[in-house]
Amino acid sequence: MSTIEAPAATPAPAPATSETVAAPASSRSEAARHFAAKLRFETDPSDVKAALDAGERFVLVDSRGETSWLQGRIPGAIHLPTAQIAERAAELIDPSTPVVVYCWGPGCNGSTRAALQFSLLGYAVKEMIGGFEYWAREGLGIVDDHGRIERPTDELTAPVSDAAIDCDC
Repeated sequence: MSTIEAPAATPAPAPATSETVAAPASSRSEAARHFAAKLRFETDPSDVKAALDAGERFVLVDSRGETSWLQGRIPGAIHLPTAQIAERAAELIDPSTPVVVYCWGPGCNGSTRAALQFSLLGYAVKEMIGGFEYWAREGLGIVDDHGRIERPTDELTAPVSDAAIDCDC
């Protein structure tokens, strides 16, 4: 029988200074490439809403299961659970059409799995970070089979006013 030994004491982290927080000059270009890549493959609820309102050409895909879809969804989204993407995507979405996928929220990686499936099929795809949760929390509008579902905007995620949602970021 083996015994579990207590871990060796780890030294306390050094206090943060400009040298430990700021990226060294050699890694700044690497950081720029990293963040540029994130923006090529991720979007957020307010940007998706603006794109929908502007009539941009893309398909919004809800990758959650049937029960979740019935509970509420983003207006205009199509329902295609992740497990069905490989077999059904081409019959529902022209492969030349960009796709934005979402799942529940930041605590769920279902949209990442869905985005991977679409990318493996050759689609241009973005993942909507924050998912359905942040779409709803930002007050962007949700529906179910009975129509619109009214929810208040969460003041921790978006400005609470009658003005257009714009976080100025």
